[in-house]
Amino acid sequence: MNAFSPSLAELFDIAAPAAAMDTSLRHAIDIKTKPPGSLGTLERVAHQVGRIQQSATPDLARPTMLVFAGDHGIVAAGVSPYPQAVTAQMVHNFLRGGAAINVFCRTHGIGLEVVNAGVAADFPSHASLVDIPVARGTQNFLEAPAMTREQLETALAGGAARVVAHASLGTRMIGFGEMGIGNTSSAACLMQRLTGLPLAACVGRGTGVDDAGLVRKTAILERALAAHPHVGNGMPDPLETLATFGGFEIAMMTGAYLAAAKLGLVIVVDGFISTSALLVAARVSPAVLDYCVFAHASDETGHRAMLEILTATPLLQLGLRLGEGTGAALAMPLIQAAAAFLREMATFEGAGVSEREASDQ
Repeated sequence: MNAFSPSLAELFDIAAPAAAMDTSLRHAIDIKTKPPGSLGTLERVAHQVGRIQQSATPDLARPTMLVFAGDHGIVAAGVSPYPQAVTAQMVHNFLRGGAAINVFCRTHGIGLEVVNAGVAADFPSHASLVDIPVARGTQNFLEAPAMTREQLETALAGGAARVVAHASLGTRMIGFGEMGIGNTSSAACLMQRLTGLPLAACVGRGTGVDDAGLVRKTAILERALAAHPHVGNGMPDPLETLATFGGFEIAMMTGAYLAAAKLGLVIVVDGFISTSALLVAARVSPAVLDYCVFAHASDETGHRAMLEILTATPLLQLGLRLGEGTGAALAMPLIQAAAAFLREMATFEGAGVSEREASDQ
């Protein structure tokens, strides 16, 4: 795979994988030594991976997780029970190897990179850290757009560049996670404006607000949406909506999704925040969805509705709502297994195994 440095215009011009191999891929799956359809969802995933790579011997080399971190100005309004400082504290935890995403990546041999997209803190140099902050957190979108158009474009390009870097090293499957206190508020507002669903269907408990906190969070976000009445309503501009309500980590993920699809990588989609970035990317270029395998259905309010809007079928139902890319990391071994059976499993003819006899009935 040749690395390149795509312009934003190139990122937005994504073609769906060709359908020319669909019949041969279906045949390659059906002649394996198993009853037709007996590997269930893995057969669907194998077909999708084969279609993305245009190969009946797909290779998901160098699986990688990118975790984007950023702070949110909306936290000052009281949407989270946790202080903003927790974002930086968790980044340090990632770098020490102590978070859930570290454990899952180590367990399954997945590469992990942490990207400072815009945390309100400084970090020492670390082998696992890419330090490219757009700013020290976004503006409070209760009062002003979260970021300028220039900042948005910087974030999109930064996320794309990280994907290009890993693709040039041989990565063929990639997933994105996030860390940012307040980012469920951003995701809920993005979801509301890009789908038209009621805000109550989009807002969840995030890091664990109680009932009173959920009422307060919803009221704050209602005010924030009302402060930007023309953004995202009617015929929404997804990038204007992202600049108004998003976070730097969400914007970098959006650029990363677009670049990964442009490069023909298999993309593993995590939970609510990650899917909100994909929702933006899909509004920019719908073909990005053809490259996405959806890891799980989160317990965060709104995620299942987002999955329905994207007509996505998640692999796992584990009640997760942690973020960090944890669901994607847990799903990657299943996707690798799907690719491996297509690539390595014997056929009936090759193994000397009799196939099912045809029936006249």
